[in-house]
Amino acid sequence: MSNDPAKPISAADAEMEFEIRKDRTFTLAEAIGRMAGAGAMKGASPTAGRRAAEALISDYVRRNLPDPSGVLATVLIRQTIHDELLLHHLDRPLVALAGIVSRILSSHETLCELVRETDAQWGMVMHERPYFDRPGNSPDPADPYTVDSVRAALQRLGASAAQGTP
Repeated sequence: MSNDPAKPISAADAEMEFEIRKDRTFTLAEAIGRMAGAGAMKGASPTAGRRAAEALISDYVRRNLPDPSGVLATVLIRQTIHDELLLHHLDRPLVALAGIVSRILSSHETLCELVRETDAQWGMVMHERPYFDRPGNSPDPADPYTVDSVRAALQRLGASAAQGTP
């Protein structure tokens, strides 16, 4: 079975195709598949491209984000791989990462939410009560993730991702 006009279908192949299709129910999926053509699904899967981008970002963040416990990296990776911006830059995942980091840094509320989520995750991982920044109070000296420390770490990561270098 071929849709390539350069290769005519032999009578035996046409007979076999007819036998295969005669008792099948025609579905919408089959119609879409026929309209897309035989070459539409050739090559790499879009899912494979997304997974490759996710793996590259995950590796990049873990190698380039100063984060001894790894909790901030985990939270940032989770947010990044679910961000729509990644879908627009599957071929350039570091551009997506730099854009996402820039967006986080441009909104104090978004940055604070990232820090809060990281503190909560840290508490679960370490089986300790998390430290949460409280507006108007100085951060706890034992808090590994303050707004200022996360901002500084993200600024370094964003700058290196924007350049595409470690």
